[in-house]
Amino acid sequence: MDNNEVLDHLLKVESEAAALVGNAQTEADRRVEEAEKERRAAYDEYYHRESERLESELKKSKELTQRQYQEELDAYKQKISSLSIEMDRFSVLLDKFIAEDA
Repeated sequence: MDNNEVLDHLLKVESEAAALVGNAQTEADRRVEEAEKERRAAYDEYYHRESERLESELKKSKELTQRQYQEELDAYKQKISSLSIEMDRFSVLLDKFIAEDA
């Protein structure tokens, strides 16, 4: 084998190696892109599921709070309405209070 044949052979080997590296890079890029799509889809699914769960919990919590508030308000109204107002005694007490400040 003369020098030209050796150089041609080495150039051919280098060309094949470059093609292999190029193909490997292309395959690696494809796999990375595919894995990124899968991770993104999994994240989106998790995010959607969690947001629905949290919104459901918030709704239940708001409903419970509203119910408790209404129960307390009704109990307070009941307590107030069951108190007897003695207008005569209140008027006398109010007149005394006003007279003391004057």
